[in-house]
Amino acid sequence: MRDKIHILLADDHAVVRQGFKMILAAQPDMEIVGEAGNGREALDLASQLQPDVIVMDVAMPELNGIEATRRVADVSPRSRVLALSMHKDSVYVREILRAGARGYLLKDSVSSDLLAAVRAIARGEGYLSPGVSDAVLNDYRRHVTDPIDLLTSREREVLQMIAEGKTNKDIATVLNLSVYTVDAHRGRIMEKLNVHSVTDLVRFAVRCGLVD
Repeated sequence: MRDKIHILLADDHAVVRQGFKMILAAQPDMEIVGEAGNGREALDLASQLQPDVIVMDVAMPELNGIEATRRVADVSPRSRVLALSMHKDSVYVREILRAGARGYLLKDSVSSDLLAAVRAIARGEGYLSPGVSDAVLNDYRRHVTDPIDLLTSREREVLQMIAEGKTNKDIATVLNLSVYTVDAHRGRIMEKLNVHSVTDLVRFAVRCGLVD
């Protein structure tokens, strides 16, 4: 087990790399082991260095970040990719996540987001910049076949109780939650399903077979 997170920086702008390097190298638990200016260099260095995290710019010359990310698993299976981009568009996010990236960070993020993203990915978790999570959710909503799949099991449970006519207070008592938490669940369910009233929620629950 390494005592530091070994990081490879891949970005075709030296100034950007320098900025990230200063932020990351100042952390006691991080070490920059290499820098690449394009996707091919990134793959060569990943193969040699076997870093824990590759901070990968999506738009690079010769070999772009999406294609490079796709090939990382072959040359350095232990490396996890944090994609870096100026774009919030869901198509960029979708393509690089599909290529195997574990996270997506916007270039205008604050340094604390960069550090949180690198640490999360090193732990094997995912990370999305707050600015792109809406785009991802909307994109997923468009591509998902069954809207019920958008809901967590707890949200499905809350939806069923709403459809059964229980109040937020009733639901809070049954699930041992605060009324505030139940209300937050209700809001997320409506947002995910793109419905605007309890009547619509009930109709949806009936259609999905959650209630008779």
